[in-house]
Amino acid sequence: MILRPLRDTAEDAEIVRLVAAASFHDSHSEGDPADEPTWPERPEREDELNRWFARTDPDGCSVAVDDRDPDGKALGVALSSRREGTWGLSLLVVVPEAQGKGVGRALLEHAVAYGADCPRGIICGSRDPRAARAYRAAGFTLHPTMRFGGVVDPARLPAPDGAVVEGGARHQELMDGVDRLRRGGARGPDHAELLRHCRLLVADDGAGSGYVYVDGGKVVTLSATSEQVAARLLTAALRSMEPGVRARLADVTAEQEWAVDVALAARLSPRNAGYLCLRGMRPPVPFVPSGAFL
Repeated sequence: MILRPLRDTAEDAEIVRLVAAASFHDSHSEGDPADEPTWPERPEREDELNRWFARTDPDGCSVAVDDRDPDGKALGVALSSRREGTWGLSLLVVVPEAQGKGVGRALLEHAVAYGADCPRGIICGSRDPRAARAYRAAGFTLHPTMRFGGVVDPARLPAPDGAVVEGGARHQELMDGVDRLRRGGARGPDHAELLRHCRLLVADDGAGSGYVYVDGGKVVTLSATSEQVAARLLTAALRSMEPGVRARLADVTAEQEWAVDVALAARLSPRNAGYLCLRGMRPPVPFVPSGAFL
């Protein structure tokens, strides 16, 4: 087995997608539910995201290939990023037949080494016990998370307690400032990719500042300077969803009681999910991470 960099090509993007599909299918058969995927479900969106990380963090994204196979069969993939001292692992997947043979460990070691100079690290881990063992062995603290799902009952949600406006690229300075306060480092260039695919809602007044990205029924990520503003943004995001659309909110730690209260008020159903794996930081509050952009 050898590791090679992920290339910004359609062929490599497809490799990542196919390896991820095989790995997630195997994980679900081991008891990790398939009902709320954290990686994009649309093939074209997956490919764009894979190529995004290949462009922004080529040294943090690698493919494990079988050097005994004449076609160089892909055995696994890891995608990681560095943003202002905050390292994140967006994806670590290994095909079922290569699991338990050191492929995942090699990919994780390479990705972690890419963030060796970063004082903080974030991973949105699944319920797969193999992943939990690997991330804990790599020095991460595992914080159990919840996910919420269901059709929003708008009658149960009061109107937001303040102004929420449609956001855009003009709000990046505000968002970067919020994230430096909450997660220790701004997402920076990732907002360009998020804005291509998601709706952005922003709040900024005497109660604080914050933002939330929404993609259809999914709350992608939320960050705010106060719990009041965070609850307002989540309420606005849920109320903005089309009638009958299944809402999804994932990676919520116990510290995010403001999010739990809003989700339960909207009649979303909670369930135990995976882990928010952190190094060099406590769970940011108020904050809901993105599975891909951390």
